[in-house]
Amino acid sequence: MPRLSAPIYLDYNAGAPLRSGAGEAMIEVLNDTGNASSVHSNGRKARGRVEAARDSVARLCGTGARSVTFVSGGTEANMTALSRVWQDGGNPVYLDKLFISAIEHPSVLTGGRFAVADQVIVPVDRDGIVQLDALRQAVSEAEPGLVSIMAANNETGVIQPLAEIGAIARECGHFFHVDAVQAAGRIKIDMDNWQADAITLSAHKFGGPQGIGAVVTRSASRSPAPLMVGGGQENWRRGGTENVAAIVAFGNAAEDALSDLDSQDRFQGMKTLLETGLKSVCPDTVIFGEAVERLANTTCFAVRDIPAETALIALDLERVSVSSGSACSSGKVSVSHVLTAMGVDEDLARCAIRISTGWNTRTDEIDAFLELWPAVVDRLNPEARSRAA
Repeated sequence: MPRLSAPIYLDYNAGAPLRSGAGEAMIEVLNDTGNASSVHSNGRKARGRVEAARDSVARLCGTGARSVTFVSGGTEANMTALSRVWQDGGNPVYLDKLFISAIEHPSVLTGGRFAVADQVIVPVDRDGIVQLDALRQAVSEAEPGLVSIMAANNETGVIQPLAEIGAIARECGHFFHVDAVQAAGRIKIDMDNWQADAITLSAHKFGGPQGIGAVVTRSASRSPAPLMVGGGQENWRRGGTENVAAIVAFGNAAEDALSDLDSQDRFQGMKTLLETGLKSVCPDTVIFGEAVERLANTTCFAVRDIPAETALIALDLERVSVSSGSACSSGKVSVSHVLTAMGVDEDLARCAIRISTGWNTRTDEIDAFLELWPAVVDRLNPEARSRAA
């Protein structure tokens, strides 16, 4: 098996390496003193940094800075958005049901602040696209509720028809939340076109630090009730002292992520190179969501009879970091709920591997992976290379 000269990281959907500018900005703030709520000069300096970062995140989302609320990450952001009470022009609106797809991130599948009995699961088709007719049927005669659909799936990269989904939600009188954690910096965020009332972000998916995220509303007057209450931080929308260093790094990374939108052809080229190479090694390689629009950085594939868990170990020994389509908890590997919802049989789903690229990925790293992959296949299942598609 060929030996790599350096480790290769191909798991950006799990977490991207920290961008150098974001890291430098974070260290600079950590070396300063100042609570952003203090009125003295140190506090005002910290406040200025927070507000500058808020402007940067707002630009990434195409909205106003007053609509950005900083929280501790994507999960808290989603839990905040999944509120039964929203403010609309200063008036509370109490929501009846939560409508989510079967392929949402676990933080959304928990239902947030909605009871299990008040959650409605909308199916997806075999490509992983939300079934619009089923969604319309579910929401058409319901009391005002919340529709929550992710922009792009973290496992397959499949992009949802958000404009159509938002139109259905608006037509039927519902609020609309978009989990845009995997979309930021990879596709244009267009809250007006999506008719989204709120989107949620996590900085570490596009080169910011872990532990910081945001809830972004299309209108500052139309927002979910706070999840974390306490002081008046974040315009009373999230209590607790702001993590100034992480927020500043978030803003720095957001500026770079916005620039990344001009680099999607590069990521698409690497994806085409990767997927063509995978099929040349194993003709019956299955690429999930291949027939529909996907993120340019994401490939989820499987070769039958090559278990993902074993392949990941073999690749890790060769210093290549990728992910499985399965979730592992306490040593027990379970089949991906995303692939199950898409109708993928359990045996094939257990073979799913996800490769995701990002801001620091080079084409020669894809070449190196493709040079290594045949040896991994030969070690785990030599017959796979000769099977017909």
